[in-house]
Amino acid sequence: MLASGPSQAAPCRLALLLALDVSSSVDPTEDSLQRGGLAAALRSSAVVQAFFASDAPVALAAYEWSGQEHQHIILDWTLIHDPDALRRAAETIAASQRSANTLPTAMGQALRFGGEMLRQAPDCDAHTLDMAGDGQNNEGFGPLTAYAAAAFAEVTVNGLVVNAADFEGEIGLIGFYRTEVLRGPGAFMVIATGFADFERAMRAKLIREVTPAVLGTLPRRSGPKG
Repeated sequence: MLASGPSQAAPCRLALLLALDVSSSVDPTEDSLQRGGLAAALRSSAVVQAFFASDAPVALAAYEWSGQEHQHIILDWTLIHDPDALRRAAETIAASQRSANTLPTAMGQALRFGGEMLRQAPDCDAHTLDMAGDGQNNEGFGPLTAYAAAAFAEVTVNGLVVNAADFEGEIGLIGFYRTEVLRGPGAFMVIATGFADFERAMRAKLIREVTPAVLGTLPRRSGPKG
């Protein structure tokens, strides 16, 4: 008997782009916790279950960012169509090496870079960028300027805030993320108390992001009563 051809692939349900902060406020130990924590979160059984709760796959990519001229891809776009693909993606992230450690926090430029990466993503139903960081923008233009670009027309930006209690600023790091970083319907942030807590926070965020929406749980549109 002739083997039947492969079935037509289900459409990609989500392009998920992960951005890791490697600015000078993140020391080598913290970067190791961040990178290893992301890889461990991707390997966790709950995250694996969320990735494959639907036949439609997720496209995944990751990059590191710091100064205006420093954004470095650590995982290029990968269609996560089976557990082996997710495992290999986690291994690639775990084996990656930090490429800079003395640069400031240019979040606006980092977001612009992410927007351009999302334009090169596979054709997916939704696009989400995750901005992880432990400080506010301190070089170049800010997030709101980046969001004016057409690349963000249909992009949701979530946040993973690290060491928020240690940040001294007029509105604080949580307030900065809430007012300038989060973008799009349903955007949310998860708070890690420190880089040792990064894996837990990333795991919770990934589960929320990649779990397929249940139609019965979607918020109802408001309308006239009658």
